[in-house]
Amino acid sequence: MLTFYRRLYPFKAIFNWLNHEHAPSKLFNQREFAFTLAGDVYLRYQSFNSHDDLKKQVCQLNPTRFEIGPVYSSKPRDKKTARAGGFHPIMRELVFDIDMTDYDPIRTCCSGAGICKRCWAFISAAVHVLDTAIREQFGYEQLLWVYSGRRGIHLWISDKEAMELTDQQRKALVGWLTVIQGGGKESKKLSIRSGMRSLPPSLQSILEHLAVVFSELILADQNCFGDKEGGETLLQLIPDAGVVVALRKLWSDDPSRHSEDRWQDFKAQIRSCDKGSQQRLNLTAAMEDIIIQYTYPRLDAEVSKHRNHLLKAPFCVHPKTGRICVPVNPKTIDDFDPETVPTVGQLLRELDETQVTTEGEQGEGRPAVADWSRTSLKSYVEMLDNHAKEIMGEFRKEKRAAADESW
Repeated sequence: MLTFYRRLYPFKAIFNWLNHEHAPSKLFNQREFAFTLAGDVYLRYQSFNSHDDLKKQVCQLNPTRFEIGPVYSSKPRDKKTARAGGFHPIMRELVFDIDMTDYDPIRTCCSGAGICKRCWAFISAAVHVLDTAIREQFGYEQLLWVYSGRRGIHLWISDKEAMELTDQQRKALVGWLTVIQGGGKESKKLSIRSGMRSLPPSLQSILEHLAVVFSELILADQNCFGDKEGGETLLQLIPDAGVVVALRKLWSDDPSRHSEDRWQDFKAQIRSCDKGSQQRLNLTAAMEDIIIQYTYPRLDAEVSKHRNHLLKAPFCVHPKTGRICVPVNPKTIDDFDPETVPTVGQLLRELDETQVTTEGEQGEGRPAVADWSRTSLKSYVEMLDNHAKEIMGEFRKEKRAAADESW
């Protein structure tokens, strides 16, 4: 870990991303960092003047991981000397957390801590929906998706407006985006129709995409309704006693019927109803609701509601898997495989294999080559670097605009 922090961790890229400009500002200096040390020692309210200071402290403490918190009204390390009521969070990226644990009731390929390329499709579907919803419904652009290192994904939104949201505004925003509430066995779909026959426009616009995900993931791949228990779960979601009786008889006669066939049986029951009848409308609505319940993102709302929430820093090492928490491109999320993410051991081996003498490669007057660029970490660090450059470019435009209007 110490070698990883000294030679591979991209402290400069993290600084640029959090600070929004090259010169240190309160976005970094008044930012809380928290460290988890060996023996479960937890060190909060740390703050630093530069990325070099942060690196020095990290290398000195050698934490198992560290987390990033909000920007406070004064430096977190001066918390004890701040006047009464004078220390409080003022800004923070809007963050989201999607964890595979919340999909345990519906995934069939893995369970518990396990994750594979197949069940990663649940996270992939969630990223597509949430990324589109946030960009189109709220207009935010500076979105950074980061693999958690094990079985989930985090989203950091750095737009100025998003960072300035109050806790109450964050609660309202995440409430708007929440459709499935609670994790594990207690998860339930909220009332999303509000007495209306049709879905709200925000859900109607993504229903077609979710229907494809449902067909490919829930039916074909996971076969969620293929056994007796799964079939009963589906029947409980159908609000028509006559249809339930008919389907239960059909499936008891053929208990090995695949989920795709059972779903077609349900759709056949809907088509048998008179067009425009209330029965057909109710069953169609139930079909749409089932698709949404099984494919819509399951959010950990508490993570997003409060500015003082701490979230693991990108490029930390997950202590259980050894995998790096790397940025992920939402456009290619379907191709992402968590099992191929580099581990700290792998990176150190790559570093050893590509090690060359300074004289041999750099030569006289040539700039030093960052060690991470010699490993499979390179593309991920470049992703964060490019993201930080976009944020810094936007920040410069805002500063120029503010200066032009100052007269």
